[in-house]
Amino acid sequence: MGSSSNDDFSVVVLASDLGIDARPFLSNQDTEIEDQDNWHDCSQDFSDEDFSDLEFLQFVCLQGSDKSGNRILRIVGKYFPAPVVSRERLKRYIYHKICSELPEGPFCLVYMHSTVQKEDNSPGVTILRWIYEELPPEIKNRLQVIYFIHPGLRSRLVFATLGRFFLSGGLYWKIKYINRLQYLWEDIKKGEVEIPEFVQDHDDVLEHRPLTDYGIEPDPLHLTEVPNTAYSLGRYEERLTSREFMS
Repeated sequence: MGSSSNDDFSVVVLASDLGIDARPFLSNQDTEIEDQDNWHDCSQDFSDEDFSDLEFLQFVCLQGSDKSGNRILRIVGKYFPAPVVSRERLKRYIYHKICSELPEGPFCLVYMHSTVQKEDNSPGVTILRWIYEELPPEIKNRLQVIYFIHPGLRSRLVFATLGRFFLSGGLYWKIKYINRLQYLWEDIKKGEVEIPEFVQDHDDVLEHRPLTDYGIEPDPLHLTEVPNTAYSLGRYEERLTSREFMS
């Protein structure tokens, strides 16, 4: 029989159906220290790197301010081409935007999750968490709130089940879910942030079919819009019966 070891160990269990990458939880301390050493401060100059392709997409742009005076950094998830942008380049670009356009003062994020497809537009919760955790403390403190517009069913499940463990306390409590645009105007005046047309259209769909919020499409074929033919068929049968009787 081999001798038993007294070394401490830990086991991390994750829900596999949520599709979450477990590697950030399993990375050792040496890897985390190395990543921190490779991180940049705001004195780092990114002017040599060409971000013109990402600027053209406008998935991250600076806009007005919310009612608390926080500058708005708008993020449109549908505009982000996740399959062709690496996480390293995304990190450098976001950091470049914050340092060049928001060098000081409090700010907030307005993230529009409307019609986002996981395969095409979502970089993944793990990558977003990784980017946030590697930001300098000064920038984390300046980020006041994240307005999460039109959260889908999957996002709700992830944050409800793993949010407090997966996200740091500072980030978890800064997220404010906005199910309808009308609730956004309680914190941001109209005109301070540009709403793309497809976001407004999606909001209208949710307003008329609220169960879509929870992944339920009550009438996918729009059968309720088809005129009821039961009465006309009944009248037709009555006419046939009367003709047979008369003959």
